Amino acid sequence: MKPQTRLLWLAAATVAVCAASVPLIELLQWKPGDHNRPQPAKVVAGLPSTQEKGGTAPSDAIVLFDGKDLVNWQDHKGQPPQWKVGDGYFEVKPNSGDILTKQPFGDAQIHVEWLSPNPPHGTDQEPGNSGVYLMSRYELQVLESHTNVTYPDGMAGSVYCQYPPLVNPALPPGQWQTYDIIWHGPRFTATGELLSPATITLLYNGVLVQDHVTLTGPTDWLKRPPYKAHALKEPLLLQDHGSPVRYRNIWVRELK
Repeated sequence: MKPQTRLLWLAAATVAVCAASVPLIELLQWKPGDHNRPQPAKVVAGLPSTQEKGGTAPSDAIVLFDGKDLVNWQDHKGQPPQWKVGDGYFEVKPNSGDILTKQPFGDAQIHVEWLSPNPPHGTDQEPGNSGVYLMSRYELQVLESHTNVTYPDGMAGSVYCQYPPLVNPALPPGQWQTYDIIWHGPRFTATGELLSPATITLLYNGVLVQDHVTLTGPTDWLKRPPYKAHALKEPLLLQDHGSPVRYRNIWVRELK
């Protein structure tokens, strides 16, 4: 390698390392197969859910619903939710309003189980409509999508009005469905300019339907508004869209 070529290569490598993500920088601190590398923390895995019963959360998760009460939730006015609590689940009380977690969350792994009513009522955007809103403004659609047909970026598993799911693994209404979400929120400068957009990965009933997609901004009905600066952590929100959708086994693992 000529001296000039080597200098150019070293310069390019230096730029690449400087621009690398934190995990890559940490990786370069260790030799392959190094026994001195710190061991990952031990976590007791949760138990899977069945149609009859919800599972359990991992030992390091924050449990947002324990099957008994909505003590971790509130309405937009900071008051206790009016939604109905049943045997191991809670249910949207139509027209009572959305509910939000009392605790805010940023980057996280989120597990949510939901069930749309059987028989379904209405068509298009009506049957089993609700939504899981990351940071209270970025929606993953909840809808009866086993037989019901609507616009693709408005069906279950979609990032609402942005990305349709890659495939449709919806179960019939009256059966429990599962969302496993990996969420990385947007970052903003001190002056409110967008530094990096939000990304989301979604496994719907164990099937990958959103593969680390980049959000264009908050989700909204038939439009795509731009980002507006907000805090690094905001509440998780569940939507009241007038349908008695049920939820259970909701937990969050914050990503440090």
